[in-house]
Formats: sequence, C-alpha cells, structure tokens
Amino acid sequence: MIMRHLLTIAALALSVSCAAQIKEQETITKTDYPMNQTTLKLNNGVVIPQFGLGVYSIPAGVTTYNSVLAALKAGYRHIDTAHAYGNERSVGQAVKDSGIPREEIWITSKLWPNEYDPKVIQQQIDKMLERLGLDYIDLIYFHQPLGNYIEGWKEMEKAQADGKVRAIGISNFDFNDELFNSIVETATVKPQIFQIECHPYAQRKHWQEMCKKYNIKIECWFPLGGRDSKGEVIRDPVINEIATAHGKSAVQTIIRWHIQKGFSVVPGSSNPKHIQENIEVFDFELTPEEMARMEALDQEKRYFTMSYDQIKAWMGDYQIWD
Repeated sequence: MIMRHLLTIAALALSVSCAAQIKEQETITKTDYPMNQTTLKLNNGVVIPQFGLGVYSIPAGVTTYNSVLAALKAGYRHIDTAHAYGNERSVGQAVKDSGIPREEIWITSKLWPNEYDPKVIQQQIDKMLERLGLDYIDLIYFHQPLGNYIEGWKEMEKAQADGKVRAIGISNFDFNDELFNSIVETATVKPQIFQIECHPYAQRKHWQEMCKKYNIKIECWFPLGGRDSKGEVIRDPVINEIATAHGKSAVQTIIRWHIQKGFSVVPGSSNPKHIQENIEVFDFELTPEEMARMEALDQEKRYFTMSYDQIKAWMGDYQIWD
C-alpha cells in the first residue's frame, strides 16, 4: 500500500512481542457477536468474509492487539495485515486470546518483494506462520509488483497445494496492464484476489473488467479515501444525502456501497467507536437508484499517485527480514 511511512514501519518491525504488554480481555463467546456478515466465493471455491479490519499503520503491540480484539468482539471475522506492517505477532496474539475458533477467522498477510525469491519464499512463509502463531494462513498477497514475482508465484502455488495458505493474491499490480498480465497469464493457479485502492471517487472500472476475465475478486484498500483524501470522499454531498435517508453515517454508506458492489472491504481503525460503527452496515441496503448515484461519482481520482518508476526507485532495494 502506501509507502511514505516506510521508516515508521521499519521501526514498528523492531517492536517487542505484545505478549508482555497486552491488556487482559474477556474471552469472546459465540453469543457476543452477530453472524450476519456477507461472504464472497473465490475462484478456487474458498469462501472469504467480505468485510474486515485492516491494520496498516496501526502500531504493533498493545494498540494492534486491542484493535483486533475489539473488532473480533464486534463481529469482525477478517483481519488484513502484512509483514511490512510489523504487527503480525500482535494480530496473532489477539486471535489466539479471543477464544474464537481459528476456522471462524480469516487472516490475510503479505510477503515483501525480497521474499518472492523461490530460494527463500517457503522459508519466509513458514516465518510468517510463526509470527502469526498459526498453522495456516487464509490469504497471502504479493505486496508489490517488484522482485522475482514470476518465479515466486510458482512457490505460492506450491504453498497453497501444501495447505500452508488457502488463497493467493496480488496487491498493487495496477500500475499498468503489462504488470497484471505478466503474472495472471503465466500463472497455473490464477490469483484469487486483487487488492487495490478503490472507493467511490476511484472505482477502478478498468480493473473491475480485467478481473472479471479471470473471476478474480477485488479487495479495496483506502475504501474511504484514506488519510491523504483529508475526508473528501466522506464529505461528498451525494453520499451524505443517501446516508441521511437511511439514518446512517457517510462512512457506513460507503462501506455498504463496497459490499453491494461485490468488493471485499477492509477499512482500518484503532478507535473502538469507529470499529463498531464500521461493521453496522448489514441492516440496510442501498437502492439501485442510490447505487447509480454513487457510481456516478467516479472520477478515477486516486489519492496514492506515485508512478511505477517512483515505486521502484523508492522501495526497489528495500528489504524486510524477520
């Protein structure tokens, strides 16, 4: 995702395990959460909870731990992290301490480009499993379209066949068609999910069509526009008018739009109030007219605007090891 916080991420990666600093939490029981979330079936038949919590830029340790626990208690069953975020251990500890059966929680993480090398990728996946404290990971993405992703993808297919991971996907391969096609057209196992920036102001219609060819689902980061939008999408008058009609917030209305579009959506937050608000989107439905009005807002206005050459210059040599 966004890399301007690389220095912060590097520092977070040095954070100690949250085990010594976590707050005591009550075990979450099945009666503590609603089970009305929607799901998506991937092109390999695996079913993913459509809505989840993203933990990008949430500090490792107690903050991530408490955020994930709050989300799980609110009914979330999908957590999206990455090696680059430096908080996998905190996520894993929260999942363990939640008391919720492992099979009920979808865990996503991402390998960094230096980990795509076929000589090291299986070892790096094993290390990811160790950091998360899991026997398997539900979804692993290639985080950026750098490094040896063509040969590395073959090893991802092997990890999936071996049961280490249930689904495999690509993140940020949307700089141009060539990058997307270079992996999708050569893969024996097509990616199940394609993760990109997507929100009402940048609906990525080209990529919707590209993914349809291979029955690849889209997962959205910056689903509300992200920090760099300074709340522009959330303030949109059309969205707020629709929200008012349903007695909902603009944020809830945008998330609901994602759900009805068939996207997987993982808004991030460490604020318990926002975590709770974000999941309260399964008790209303936007009308076809309201969906059309929101789709008319598309400007292909992205808030992450670095070019592929800038990405290569910025993070091409950046390495993350555990």
